[in-house]
Amino acid sequence: MLRSLARVVLRHRTIVLIAWLALTVFGGFAAPHAVNRLLTTFSIPGSSAYKANQQVVKAFGNGDQQPLVIVFHDPGHDVTAVPDVKAALARAVAVNRGSRVSSYFTTKSKIYVSADRHTTFAEIYPPGAAGFGGGGTVKATQRAVDSAALAGVTASVTGQAALQDAAGSGGGGGPSIIVETLIGGLGALVILLFVFGTLPAVLMPLLVAAASILNTFSVIWLLTYVTGVSVIVEFLIALVGLGIAIDYSLLLIFRFREELANGETVEEALIESMEHAGHSIVVSGSTVGIGLLSMILLPIPFIRSIGIGGLLIPTVSVIAALTLLPALLSLLGTRINSVRVLPRRLIGGSAEQGMWARWSRVVTRRPALVAVIGGLIVVVLLIPASQLNPGDALSKDQPGAGPAITGRDTLKAAGITAGVLNPLVIVARDVSPAQLRAAASSIGSAAGMAGAATPAGWRKGSLSLIEAFTSSDSATSASYGTIGRLHGSVLPEVQKQLGGSARLALGGDAPQSRDFTRAVYSNFPYVLLFVVVFTFILLARAFRSLVLPLKAVLLNLVSLGAAYGIVVFIFQQGHGSEAIWNVAGTGVIISWIPLMIFAFLFGISMDYEVFMLTRIREEYDERHNTPEAIEHGLARTGKLVTSAALILMFAFFVLSSSPGLDIKQFGIGLSAGIIFDATVIRALLVPSLMQLLGRWNWWMPTAAIRLLLLKPEA
Repeated sequence: MLRSLARVVLRHRTIVLIAWLALTVFGGFAAPHAVNRLLTTFSIPGSSAYKANQQVVKAFGNGDQQPLVIVFHDPGHDVTAVPDVKAALARAVAVNRGSRVSSYFTTKSKIYVSADRHTTFAEIYPPGAAGFGGGGTVKATQRAVDSAALAGVTASVTGQAALQDAAGSGGGGGPSIIVETLIGGLGALVILLFVFGTLPAVLMPLLVAAASILNTFSVIWLLTYVTGVSVIVEFLIALVGLGIAIDYSLLLIFRFREELANGETVEEALIESMEHAGHSIVVSGSTVGIGLLSMILLPIPFIRSIGIGGLLIPTVSVIAALTLLPALLSLLGTRINSVRVLPRRLIGGSAEQGMWARWSRVVTRRPALVAVIGGLIVVVLLIPASQLNPGDALSKDQPGAGPAITGRDTLKAAGITAGVLNPLVIVARDVSPAQLRAAASSIGSAAGMAGAATPAGWRKGSLSLIEAFTSSDSATSASYGTIGRLHGSVLPEVQKQLGGSARLALGGDAPQSRDFTRAVYSNFPYVLLFVVVFTFILLARAFRSLVLPLKAVLLNLVSLGAAYGIVVFIFQQGHGSEAIWNVAGTGVIISWIPLMIFAFLFGISMDYEVFMLTRIREEYDERHNTPEAIEHGLARTGKLVTSAALILMFAFFVLSSSPGLDIKQFGIGLSAGIIFDATVIRALLVPSLMQLLGRWNWWMPTAAIRLLLLKPEA
């Protein structure tokens, strides 16, 4: 089929090129429109906390966003007695029209004041929807309280949104997605120069990548009219699209140049390249797509949208590599090797005499030693991976500088729990004011709680609210346990005591985060099973073997574990994160990061397995000698795999320059995982284990051939 496609592209290359040019120009028009329609919000429909929060939003018009926490500190006086404090708070509220407010002044509760009465805080719940890239009215609110000119009183706006904003602005804000893509493209250009050395060969992958990215945005634009798509997809299209489109282009150009060097005509070289390299591209794109498609198994709309939107990235990249690139190559022909910009001595010699040919001979002669070395490296990285702790970063570990950090530290110094930075909200229905106060007293005195109060004005019709604070940071495992007890036993018991038609429900951001983590990781085994089974079937058909796909899947899981180990070592344990990214060790990895690393890394790293095994299988079919097939296959794909991995690694490393801690962890997890996979897994473990397995590599019983609907070998 791919040979036929190659002939069609050759015959109609002008039409193909004009069509791609028109579609790409339209993509440039569609991209900004698509970005404007991407969703910055996320929700977990069906979860109890989400339902409770939506009741609050519907009744009060606020509560979807995390509250701003205004901290007032006077080292010499009772801060609640300073007249201008109330005035400053009123100015902050005025900036957030339609907000809901709690403080000592609206409750007279001691939980809003430190024991020495030098520090107090207020919670302001702004209207509007929560979403990524927050910050909201943080700066405007800080300016408002500063304008009150409080004599001797420090006023600081903190809270989760403010701390996240400080983490971003503290590092200078980070480059935009356009700048990140240009930086990634520049890095790819440098690597491609050392791979090919000629200008046409260098420019072809970049042109294909540009077309793939812009056309993916066109399809995403259309998709946003069918379903919501998360804003995270914007980053993935730009950087993942850049990386895999270049990867697929590299594979086809490598093979095309090799066929030309063997004396084939341009047409013959292109048809042969499409048959062999094109097959690898289709299989590789399918493995990436399977990993992303698995996201639809999770009951969380914004993650499903990432899976659906992300699936378009390899799909468009494969189509571009199999249509646009062959048309360009047929147009260039032998001129692909013209306009040399780097001398041949910097590019390296032939595949049979280069570094990878020498290394392949080392592997086939000392496979056990190479396998042991690779295994030891894996074990070292799997140790920190075993300590992976998905969750939300503790407020004390948020990096940055400014009022948000000052306010957080002031609360800690005053002995006020970090739980006030992310309060719980209990939604009460059909409860009298007296019953509400009794319920607050019972909830505030429960194990793990610092207190609870009933702020004035927090009542609309039959709906009333209680604000409560855990005795530790809401993201700690202790607070998650407290939230579980409140939901499972404390609130049902209090509701029973209230009697009648009274109903209590637990809301707030922390319970919703807990529901998110439980929803994701309780369903993760199904995601893993989906990816492993479908990848195994796909590779078994591609390689006509049951052993090779089993080995590939197992090694990919090992590679994934090593990537987790690297992220845990750097960000969770804090080895180098502060020195490089100005982020202290957080003790956790943001809850959605391990899942997304799995979805992308499993498929992308399988690309390299496919590139390598396809060529080894081709050599084996020709020679029927496993050691020779491994040597020749590794010699011909080693440079390709490492070059492709370096390009993707650089693209994802650039992603880590984004201000958000979650994006930093995501970028480093992918970049470190990819380069580890291309070196330790593909250069050490894959060829050495294949050499040790010998003829078992090609084991494919007749029953499996029939089951997989394959034609028997002649």
